[in-house]
Parts: sequence; structure tokens; C-alpha cells
Amino acid sequence: MKTDQSMFEKFGRVYNPGDIIFCEYEPGEDFYLLQEGRVKVTKIVGDTEKTLDIFNPGDIFGEMAILEDQPRSATAIAVDKVKVLKFNKANFNMLLQSNPQLAVKLLKIFSNRIYDAKRRLLILTLPDVESKVCDVFLMLAENQGISPKTTQPVTFNSTIEEIASWCGEKVNKVKDVMVNYANLGKIQIYEDRIIVKNLYEMYRHVRSKRKSQSSE
Repeated sequence: MKTDQSMFEKFGRVYNPGDIIFCEYEPGEDFYLLQEGRVKVTKIVGDTEKTLDIFNPGDIFGEMAILEDQPRSATAIAVDKVKVLKFNKANFNMLLQSNPQLAVKLLKIFSNRIYDAKRRLLILTLPDVESKVCDVFLMLAENQGISPKTTQPVTFNSTIEEIASWCGEKVNKVKDVMVNYANLGKIQIYEDRIIVKNLYEMYRHVRSKRKSQSSE
């Protein structure tokens, strides 16, 4: 979703590595279309900073500011030298009117991103690593249109490192949980994929944890 120089002159911003683009909990009035570099999105969970995502050129972030009048739910930090297009509600409306094709693409991205962000934050609210691992597999199954109540083996083309990233946990902690599951015969771990033997068992585990949380 590259843009021409005239648009960058009008809406462009440049950030250096380590620059904070916006902070968690501050009012959100802008969203960003990443042109160059990478942006890391982090959130404070308990006393620990968790990395939620890494955005690359062509990605959009901070869009909840346009869709909901709520504080930022995470912090965005430039990983490299970053170039973005920065839009607020006023010039976003102008963009919608002047470039309908881009507007349709943005709205589709917004719709998917809202669901993904809320789903991933839901994982982080679970109290322990095992529950988070189980919920990641449930999320991946949802993305593939697979029922969480299936008792048939399901293959996920994911690595332990990717599971850890979605959990917001250290790789060694997630690996310990998954190796234990493998030893119990609940999953099979390969270099480029993981097979879950009984997804419904994970569904029941996560459901039980969420019920316990709601009753506290």
C-alpha cells in the first residue's frame, strides 16, 4: 500500500529507532500507515512489558483511535528508522472521499484488526502460561474455521517461538509447557508445525479458567 511523494509530504512522519510513536493509556487521535521500517507494539501486563506484534511496511496500526474514543491499549515503538503516514479523524474522512479504493482496503483491514487485537488481548488476561498456550491454539483454530470442540487431530503451521509471541511469554516458559504436553501425548511438536491431538480438551481448560476468573 505504497503512496506517492505528495501524500508523504502532506501526512508523512519520520521516527528514529527507539522513538515512542504513542503510549499505552494516552488519548488516541491518530492512526498510522507504515511506509518504511518496523514498529513494535507492546503492552504492560502485571509488571512486565509484553510484545504484542511487530508491524512491517504496508501495515496499519493505531486504528482504534479512529473507531473508538478510548485511550491507547498499547505502546508503539520504532524498531528501525520508520516512515509513516499519520492520519486523524478529520483527514481520514477526506481520504475516504478522495480515494475510495484505498478507503475500502483500510476499512477491511480495520475490521479484521479489531477482532485480532481483542482476541489477542483476551489471551493475555489468562492467569498462567499453560492456559495462554491453550488459548493460542484455540485462536489459531478460529482463524482456520475449525471448531474448538473438535476431538480430531489438528495441524497448525506454527513454531514454539510464534506461540510464545502470541502468549506474550518467554520462549523457555512456553517450551516447558509444550514439551510437557508432548510427553503426555497431547501434542506433537515438529520444526515447522504442531499437531494438537484433542482441541476440545484445551477448550474446556480455557473455559474453566475464565469461569474461575469471572467468579473471583
